[in-house]
Amino acid sequence: MRNIVLYGAEDHKFVLLNESEPGEEDGIRSNQYLVVHRDCGVMLDPGGFGVMPRVLAEMLRYISPDKLKGIVLSHQDPDIVGGISTWLEISDASVYVSRIWTRFLPHYGITGMHRFIGVPDEGMSYPVCPEFDLQLLPAHFLHSEGQINVYDPISKILFTGDIGAAMLPMDKDFAYVDNFSEHLPYIEEFHRRYMCSNKAARIWVEAVSKLDIAMLAPQHGPVYRGQAVKDFLAWFKELQCGVDLMIGSGRFQAGV
Repeated sequence: MRNIVLYGAEDHKFVLLNESEPGEEDGIRSNQYLVVHRDCGVMLDPGGFGVMPRVLAEMLRYISPDKLKGIVLSHQDPDIVGGISTWLEISDASVYVSRIWTRFLPHYGITGMHRFIGVPDEGMSYPVCPEFDLQLLPAHFLHSEGQINVYDPISKILFTGDIGAAMLPMDKDFAYVDNFSEHLPYIEEFHRRYMCSNKAARIWVEAVSKLDIAMLAPQHGPVYRGQAVKDFLAWFKELQCGVDLMIGSGRFQAGV
């Protein structure tokens, strides 16, 4: 269990609540993030059903459920959305997700969709509370067709969903990436297979490079900071991945 304040000021925090432990999540460790501005909270990818009690316990260190104003789902996978029906029961939060996934979410046991807001393909500004907005940014096909990133302009942290995700061995657990070349073996295979194409990667890098980014916070693995941010963006912009590597039906280049 980890609880790391990535950015902490008197009226604004960006917190990594925990990395889920193996068990009900089948060994896939995932990050859940909380953004708190004054007394308003937003959860980013709250996680599957199995981690919900632990994530809630960590959230209570900062805000109560009635102060949770919003939940952002980067995409539709169960390690992100599996516990959403319980979060809806304990809070009045609105849920932001790509418009193309709203028709699938009832399969997670959701009986009404009135609290869900479909994010348009071009993204949108999300007014969390007076004088503070989060930016919901498109990251289509990386890896989901409706992938969403979240940029916090105060902390300058970009939540990237599965972009930058690392598949760490269970005996390794570190908070930050400072040396990108040492970290590359933990991300390369995943990105080559799960990301759609170099075109999608290049478009995304060109868009987010216009932001002032202090950290990249992925949904799996450690957070990139300092020079590692620039090094990851430069690597990802040139990456051949997904359909770029197909050589036939069910056949990929070696290493995919």
